[in-house]
Amino acid sequence: MLQFLHICNLALLDEVSLDFEAGFTAVTGETGAGKSVLLGALSMLAGNRVDKTIIRGGAEECIVEASLHVAGNKQLAELLDELELPPCEDGVLILRRSLHRKRGGKVQINGALATVTALQQLGEEWIDFHGPGEPQKLFHEKNQLALLDIFAKNSTALEAYQADFDQWRGLWREMENLRTAERLSPEEAEFLQSQINAINEVDPSDESIEQLERDFKRLDNARELGQLSEQAGEGAREAAQAASRVLRAARELAEIDPEADALAGRLDALIIEAEDLSSEYEALASGGDFDPSEAESIAQRMQTWLQIRRKYGPTTEAVRAKRDDLVRKIGSQTNVEGQLIKLEHRAGELEKSLRKQADELRRRRLKGAKDLAAQARELLTKLGFKKADFSIEVETENKLSRHGHSGCRFVFSPNAGQPLMPLNKIASSGETARVMLALKAVLAKADATALLVFDEVDANVGGEIGAAVGRELAALAGDHQVFCVTHLPQVAALARQHFLVEKGQDDSTTTVTICRIDEDKQRRESELARMLGDRDSKSARDHARQLMASV
Repeated sequence: MLQFLHICNLALLDEVSLDFEAGFTAVTGETGAGKSVLLGALSMLAGNRVDKTIIRGGAEECIVEASLHVAGNKQLAELLDELELPPCEDGVLILRRSLHRKRGGKVQINGALATVTALQQLGEEWIDFHGPGEPQKLFHEKNQLALLDIFAKNSTALEAYQADFDQWRGLWREMENLRTAERLSPEEAEFLQSQINAINEVDPSDESIEQLERDFKRLDNARELGQLSEQAGEGAREAAQAASRVLRAARELAEIDPEADALAGRLDALIIEAEDLSSEYEALASGGDFDPSEAESIAQRMQTWLQIRRKYGPTTEAVRAKRDDLVRKIGSQTNVEGQLIKLEHRAGELEKSLRKQADELRRRRLKGAKDLAAQARELLTKLGFKKADFSIEVETENKLSRHGHSGCRFVFSPNAGQPLMPLNKIASSGETARVMLALKAVLAKADATALLVFDEVDANVGGEIGAAVGRELAALAGDHQVFCVTHLPQVAALARQHFLVEKGQDDSTTTVTICRIDEDKQRRESELARMLGDRDSKSARDHARQLMASV
């Protein structure tokens, strides 16, 4: 629901701030007074295209701001999240759009900079215009089908169908990818397999490669390792021999002085340790002597690993990933026909189920179309179309789509003897607006749009028909906030809020003002009397009071 609107420097309007309530709001004023200013402001906030010529003469910038109560509107909240815009605080959506004469315009949504496209997407959720030159949601057959499905209570069945349809379409995409994928020649497959075999032969596990690198390093340093080990072993033997010569003197000393016996024991242990070191160095020297065939195997495996690492590396993990990719690539080539047969079977079974679901959707749509058209025709009669006809054509399509295999089209004939035509072919904007009013009234519960704006809905009607239009607008306002620009006092008198648009002129300037008059009984009576023909006429005044009293 629109709560607040601020307009600055739009067309002939200087500045105004307006508060709105729920229900039915009428906007009146003399022809040419500038009632379109209010509609223009709402159109800007709905994201529609505007020209810089709407900026008030002498001003550099036009600004329109609004706050809307949207608590509970799940779709709008999801859209804000999808657009990465701030959520509504306390259920209030804040919109601001400015148009500058010399610079680009600016859009803000809940305080964040946004695009006109984002504003337009949000506008589709909260406002719908019905009048000359304005976009009409119900003109588009996809929207007509959506409303018919809601009227026919098809939501659950349609969601189930669409989930299966998406799965079915995914199967066909998978089959197409298999059919168009590049096939390997026997030579290419053989080459890839040789690459896999080479990688497997070298065993690219972390442990295996670490051991290979250790072995290769030892092989590469085998000669130096043997020489150094021999030198160390020889030195240990010499140390043992020298210590043995010293040991004889130490034992003789111990016989003379018992306190020297411990020293002789330590020297004996030193000899044993030196002899052990000599043996171990000799073993290490002999261990560095690789068997020729073993040495050749290590060198060849290391060379293979270095080639593989340069080609697929640089890490063992990368090499293993490439091997797995090659395996998958060959595997995908080995049973393409078998995969296609399985996918075609699954798609065929799913298509049978989809056609049954689509048949049921069509049956429900046919029944819903009959009921909806009957209610719309009854209401159109009340709105002045005595000989009009309205129907909903449900058409069957050859192929399945995301909405089934049936679509619909709303058709209308305003006069007897004229053929039924699509809504967008209706010539008269007044007729169009009344058809929209009838459909909106019937679909009030189905259409979640918060604000409905009608312009020229009362064109070419008056008297009882005008009163009927007003009653339907008031009834529609039970489910929506309704704005109506009207020339009929019968319509304006039924509004909960009444705004008057007036134009003032002097020698140098022309200005437009908008003010609320329903709280001022005398002023509203005067305006209704003017609409009846003469605000100074007693009979017009009396009639105006009667209209106000009948609400």
